[in-house]
Amino acid sequence: MAELPRFARQRAFSSGLARALLWALFFFPLLTVAATKRTIVIDPGHGGFDRGGIPGQRVAEKTMALDVAQRVAKKLRANGYHVIMTRDSDVFVPLPTRVRVANSLRDAEFICIHFNSATRVGANGIETYYYRSDSAQLAANIHRQVVGGTTSDNRGIRRRGFYVLRKTEVPSVLVECGFLTNPTEARLALQSSYRDRLAEKIAAGIEGKSTPSNRPVVEGLTHVASRYNGGYNDFVSSVPERHTIRHHSGHSKSKKSSHKSSKKKKKKSSISSKKKKKKSS
Repeated sequence: MAELPRFARQRAFSSGLARALLWALFFFPLLTVAATKRTIVIDPGHGGFDRGGIPGQRVAEKTMALDVAQRVAKKLRANGYHVIMTRDSDVFVPLPTRVRVANSLRDAEFICIHFNSATRVGANGIETYYYRSDSAQLAANIHRQVVGGTTSDNRGIRRRGFYVLRKTEVPSVLVECGFLTNPTEARLALQSSYRDRLAEKIAAGIEGKSTPSNRPVVEGLTHVASRYNGGYNDFVSSVPERHTIRHHSGHSKSKKSSHKSSKKKKKKSSISSKKKKKKSS
């Protein structure tokens, strides 16, 4: 077979190179999109004038939540996830705006990061919340990881109709990373290494990594079987808990009895006064 002229070989090579470049320009973005993992919306609680927590709380919840959220985002992005933050600085974002961000993205998952607070300084532990049934497994994955990676008590997974969980149309979870009103957990939260550990465990739960067995949970929650064959303890409250105000029975009874006795005294006095009036007349 006769050899092609030099200019023909050059032309064929250039056309082949052009086709290869066109193929790369067209297909590379598609391959990149295919290689990108799930979209995760990270929602650091509070922000701006909304400090979070309770009045007089020394450690600001908004600061701790943002720091952990930024660390979670960094870890997920390093592993190929598409991450969107509802806030990435100390600004206030209304709840409806946070929800709109999540609902504007198809096939996303919405993770709210908070820290807990209570008037009782002894209150401590990790809690995770969900509302939609399609969020229960994600909540369980994150909760197992965070509880397994900390020394805080396991307060369980609970179904609760918080606005950001109720209004979102994608799987949504809210994780409470400990009580900033508890001296021990507040000291831990102020440590950069501890916040990084929290972020690592939250990210591991989102990624669905194998999880450790959880420690015992507080009373009143029901057992839900795990999808993993490891006998892990998942505890989910099927209905929102009722918070009851506890009174000392003696005080409450004395108040009622005193109230009843005062009514009786008033009635007796009014009757006696009527009798006196009749006698005088």
